[in-house]
Amino acid sequence: MRDDPVYLEHVNESLSLIEGYLIGPEGNLQRNLFYDDQRTQDAVLRRLETLSDAASHLSDALKARHPEIPWRQIGDFRNVLAHGYTDILLDEVWRVINDDLGALKVVIQAELQTRGE
Repeated sequence: MRDDPVYLEHVNESLSLIEGYLIGPEGNLQRNLFYDDQRTQDAVLRRLETLSDAASHLSDALKARHPEIPWRQIGDFRNVLAHGYTDILLDEVWRVINDDLGALKVVIQAELQTRGE
């Protein structure tokens, strides 16, 4: 689909920025960088919202190639971030960052490479 590359780039950019916000000097994600700084939380939450929105616009064909990614949950997460902001649980957000974004990053980068990006 013609728009997939645009949305893939948005997702990839958000993944890179989130990682940049949270990588510590040891080269791994630092939980305290997220929990201890309101600005970092705001930046990460905004980027997760952007990532989720862009991912929801990817074509059904692309999503079907990667059934291991919970595409529906990603879209639902965007709705929580945008509309249910009073219900955001930082522990759940951290779990998503720590446990789920790595697999998404692999898929997004593979799709970008397939397209010659």
